Amino acid sequence: MNTNTKFNTSQLVILGLMTAILLLMAYTPLGYLNIGPLAITFNVIPVAIAAITLGPVGGAVTGSVFGLTSFLQCIGIGGTSAMGAILFGINPFLAFIQRFVPRFLDGLLLGYIFRGVRRTVNTSAACFVTGFCSAFLNTLFFMSALVLLYGNTEYMQNLMGGKNVILFICGFVGVNAVCEMISSTILTGAVGIALYKAHFVPASAPHRARA
Repeated sequence: MNTNTKFNTSQLVILGLMTAILLLMAYTPLGYLNIGPLAITFNVIPVAIAAITLGPVGGAVTGSVFGLTSFLQCIGIGGTSAMGAILFGINPFLAFIQRFVPRFLDGLLLGYIFRGVRRTVNTSAACFVTGFCSAFLNTLFFMSALVLLYGNTEYMQNLMGGKNVILFICGFVGVNAVCEMISSTILTGAVGIALYKAHFVPASAPHRARA
């Protein structure tokens, strides 16, 4: 009984810590590096760490927090997103979907990705893979939602300039996405391994629990 209480308490502490770090990063320059129309975001890292330590639910909760802070920037709360403000002006509801849903799905899926990858490779490798996927899926979902929800608007048509959708996405995210993937892979992997060694990451099946 005491063991279960301690385990649940430690989970809540980690969730609270990751949420606090995410809010700190979202509302200070620590979370974003503005380059061009898109910003390099490091907010995917706490989401990935929560998914590693707490599973899909923890990832979904922190992903939701990330998505909400991203949407609030569309209306100037906690920073300003130039693109977000334009999208909000076109359709506020779609702006919420485009900003929130990709981050929620990212966090949710990362929990399953870590569990799945961990069945075939060691925990250390699974942490690095999860870190990479956090940035990759965030970019994939974010840009897919942008094109699907706003692709027919004059704003998006001007941005695309008649380019093929795939070429537009690759050219638009460019260096930003690469930087996000590199930083997220390295930092998530390092922190995830440290937390695993500190026994904050639940052990896998006995024959798979290797770091």
